[in-house]
Amino acid sequence: MRLKPLAAAVAVLALAGCATTPSTRVTRFHLGQPIARGEIAVEPLVPADRDSLEYQTYASIVGAELAKIGFSEAPGLKQSEQVAVVSVERGSRETLAQRSPVSVGVGGSTGGYGGGGVGLGISFPIGKKRSNEIVMTRLSVQIKRRSEGTVIWEGRAESSAAGGSAAAEPGTTVKMLASALFRDFPGVSGRTITVK
Repeated sequence: MRLKPLAAAVAVLALAGCATTPSTRVTRFHLGQPIARGEIAVEPLVPADRDSLEYQTYASIVGAELAKIGFSEAPGLKQSEQVAVVSVERGSRETLAQRSPVSVGVGGSTGGYGGGGVGLGISFPIGKKRSNEIVMTRLSVQIKRRSEGTVIWEGRAESSAAGGSAAAEPGTTVKMLASALFRDFPGVSGRTITVK
């Protein structure tokens, strides 16, 4: 009789061992030249989102990761020469696939990905939650020179998790994505890697 509870406990532990941290797909592009660390402002892709609590949370996360790699965030609304333009999207895989970013390129107008405001935003509704729904979160960051508008580095990190799970919680997910995105900065240009 005692074997049944023991077997049940072993089964629960085995299932718990199968639970893994979602992996993150990261792609980065840059000009292959050294990127000077210095003061940088973190700004939203969509200016209207600047005052939203959601954006402020994401900007704080990205600012903390930039600090780890040697940048210092410009205080307040000070306009530094370098600016990190941030976009976070959340939705079903199908929805985000339809909203794939438009190419704008690194260093000007060709290659890379990103978007001059086309199809990107802080977040959008994912509809009625279903138990089997997979929620995808995508963090995109471009580092630009403000004076000329040139993109000198851009990256995108994305991951998926079951809707309603702790792994799908926005703040937690964006922290994980930002950490993966800036790991080994600037990264290998044009290569997509998986970070666990």
